[in-house]
Amino acid sequence: MTANQTTGTTLPAHVQLIQMGNAYWISRIVYAAAKLGLADLLADGPKNAAELCGPTHTHAPTLHRLMRTLASLGILTEQDAQRFALTPLGEALKTNAPGSARATLLSFGSEWINAAWDEIMYSLETGQTGMQKAWNMPFFEYLAQHPDMASLFSETMVGFHGAEPPAIAAAYDFSPFETIVDVGGATGNLLAAILAQHAGPRGILFDMPHVVSEAPALLKAHGVAERVSIESGSFFEAVPAGGDAYLLSHIIHDWNEDQCLTILSNCRKAMKPGGRLLIIEMVLPAGDTPHPGKVLDMVMLVIPGGQERIESEYAALLEKAGFRLTSVIPTDSAVSLVEAVLA
Repeated sequence: MTANQTTGTTLPAHVQLIQMGNAYWISRIVYAAAKLGLADLLADGPKNAAELCGPTHTHAPTLHRLMRTLASLGILTEQDAQRFALTPLGEALKTNAPGSARATLLSFGSEWINAAWDEIMYSLETGQTGMQKAWNMPFFEYLAQHPDMASLFSETMVGFHGAEPPAIAAAYDFSPFETIVDVGGATGNLLAAILAQHAGPRGILFDMPHVVSEAPALLKAHGVAERVSIESGSFFEAVPAGGDAYLLSHIIHDWNEDQCLTILSNCRKAMKPGGRLLIIEMVLPAGDTPHPGKVLDMVMLVIPGGQERIESEYAALLEKAGFRLTSVIPTDSAVSLVEAVLA
């Protein structure tokens, strides 16, 4: 429930609902700050709107109003002569700051994502994606046709799932494996975290060519580039053979059941006898228990067309694909590892 931060009392139900409905006001304000690059422009010290209206191509009095609002949100702080400086929260909004907040805000607040969300009623009426309705193409096809957006989205995933890789690496013993295949592993953020924690295994990073093109820099920055082979292709056609463990991190939730079964079938064909399949997703708790995956499930509906699942639904899906679910391992993040073996 929503609490009044000033008095510590619970707000009336109607106020809570109105605040939920108006939450997009804040998201649009913070998106504007990210789009204008205000944190970068304030990186070397306080400035006022008159000094920033030129670089941002904005109207100075109106920009002042935005900055005043950002100060009320704790992103900026107002000093003398109507000059504003970054707070620690605002520092995180700089380009390339740890956590990729700016890239995440720019992705999730973009026109193409918002247009898909405008079609949520269509998705609820038909079970089809708002993305298809708004742009006449699936989500991943859109990214393939817009490489700048694809690059931004890869950075977004690093930021959005930032707490997960170290939590996954710590929650599961990867040391017995010789070769770990990260299927749809994007730029290798998860694989790098696992290899950094476990010195023995080597990795194969597999994803579409336009996605893995940015992986070498990330792998080098994590000090694991020499232990990773990069291969490109579509997991709907085949995946690299001979791995001891196959990672599917935030892959299965993106696709419909038939597509999931194709991906899982290709992993089944490729893996060694005795190998492990590790699906990394937000496994939903039953009942009314709050969980971020329950909101993310609506994102999956509207944008790529997939879904989040409870444990029994993963077990059923894996059984159809010729696997047997052996355990669901929680981590110190919102995701769990769904471990499976060949049936």
